[in-house]
Parts: sequence; structure tokens; C-alpha cells
Amino acid sequence: MEMSMWLALASIAIGTYLIRLLPYVWMKRSLAKRQTEDGVGSMPTWLTILGPTMIAAMFGTSLVPAHSGALSWLATGVGILVTYGVWTRTRSMGLPILFGVLAFGIVMLFFVF
Repeated sequence: MEMSMWLALASIAIGTYLIRLLPYVWMKRSLAKRQTEDGVGSMPTWLTILGPTMIAAMFGTSLVPAHSGALSWLATGVGILVTYGVWTRTRSMGLPILFGVLAFGIVMLFFVF
């Protein structure tokens, strides 16, 4: 791989880590400070919705294929349908993503060759 690819991967890894670490550290310090002052610490509302909004943002960007061809749109559509179908049966997070990615890959693999 080229050096730019490694830099991009490292940036993504560091960014993902910091997105999780910084709110945790900030909230841990804030709650510890509140407990010493009032005796009761409470989590702010905005912090409880931060995770779901990030997931929704990533989901929204993943619905649009990187290459705007018919095959990409077909593979994306099949992946979405399989993901939704597995989710309705299992109501879990891991299996629908796994099967959706597999369906996307299978469509891309079989229609390219």
C-alpha cells in the first residue's frame, strides 16, 4: 500500500478512538466533580444521543455508493434489503451487518466476473 493509504487508515483509527475516548474522559471528570459538589451526578441529555446520531450519520453516508454505476446501486440495494431482512428476524446488530456486507460483496463479485 502507498504511504497515503496508511496515513488515511491511521487518521481514521485515531479519529474513531478519540470520538469514543474524549466524551468518556470529559464525562468521567464532570461526574466526579459533581459528586464532590452536590453528591449527585447526572449525565447531560446531549451525551446520551451522541452515539446514535453518529451511527445515523455513518448509515446515511453508506447508503450512497462510492461509484455511481448501476452495479454499485444494485449491490447497495441488495445489501440494504438483506440487512433489513436479517434485522427483522434477529433484532440484533452484528448479524444484519455481516450478512448485508456479504450480500453486497457477492453481488459485486458475481456481476463483475
